[in-house]
Amino acid sequence: MKVFRGLPNAASRAPCALAIGNFDGVHRGHQALLAQLRAAADRLGVDAAVMTFEPHPREFFAMKSGDITRAPARIANLRDKLQSLANAGVDRVIVEHFNAQFAALSPEDFVEHVLVEGLHARWLLVGEDFCYGARRAGNIATLVEAGRRHGFEVVTLPTVLHGADRISSSAVRQALQAGDFVRTRELLGHPYRISGHVIHGQKLGRTLGFPTLNLRLPHCRPALSGIFVVQVHGLADQPLPGVASLGVRPTVDDSGRVLLETHVFDFAQQCYGKLVQVEFLEKLRDEEKYVDLPTLTAAIEADAAQARACFRRRDEARTATDRIRV
Repeated sequence: MKVFRGLPNAASRAPCALAIGNFDGVHRGHQALLAQLRAAADRLGVDAAVMTFEPHPREFFAMKSGDITRAPARIANLRDKLQSLANAGVDRVIVEHFNAQFAALSPEDFVEHVLVEGLHARWLLVGEDFCYGARRAGNIATLVEAGRRHGFEVVTLPTVLHGADRISSSAVRQALQAGDFVRTRELLGHPYRISGHVIHGQKLGRTLGFPTLNLRLPHCRPALSGIFVVQVHGLADQPLPGVASLGVRPTVDDSGRVLLETHVFDFAQQCYGKLVQVEFLEKLRDEEKYVDLPTLTAAIEADAAQARACFRRRDEARTATDRIRV
């Protein structure tokens, strides 16, 4: 899959079937949309392309207003989003930098300069509530009319349901905030994971007897925070059990930087720079600020004990299931 930061240059432009959206989490609703995109691209003999935005448009306007809390929490970082799009069979991704200049494009300029000249769209798939252009002045009706003039077909995808519930990024965020990883998996179609390269930290965990793998999150509003039972992929042939903290570490850091710190049980290898995936299994509690390091250490010990007990229960349940099958 080819990834472009902004519109491709003239030499890299080719006709495509295009889907536009933020695709945060690439949940099962997105996956249905992408399957339709892939089928259209195959039928037309063109690439399947996705245009997404960085930052999220609502995040841009929230930052502009000075109130970042108005921005939606992030389900996935860009790396994980791109991997999910590649898994869905997308050939090209255009990561458009959403800034004041892009936000000011009129609906007509967006169609002519982005869709037609910039991407050579032949077929366009959007959600039923899609709006575009400055002040969201363009809508599905104007887009269909523009498609007639410029020679591209516009298709809308209706809401995808799971039972009676709408599958949406908002629903995934709500499940993550509640620590409901069973529900999250139903909405995503796979376990919830965060990937990243292991970075150097303050080495405080090592001092306290709980060394951690540290992943920096590039955004300040993750969709979940707290202390979690996790397993780590990418360090061995099998995922390794651990306990993780995702948040701003209020006891030892006042910078507001978001960090994912994972203590992998009975693991002592150096792995700085290694790409790993942290899979979330259960939430233990919310993040807290402690009065001193001994109190923090006692809390970490209790968290680790709870996480180990969780893995024992899982192993016992798996063994019982295997006996029933035999």
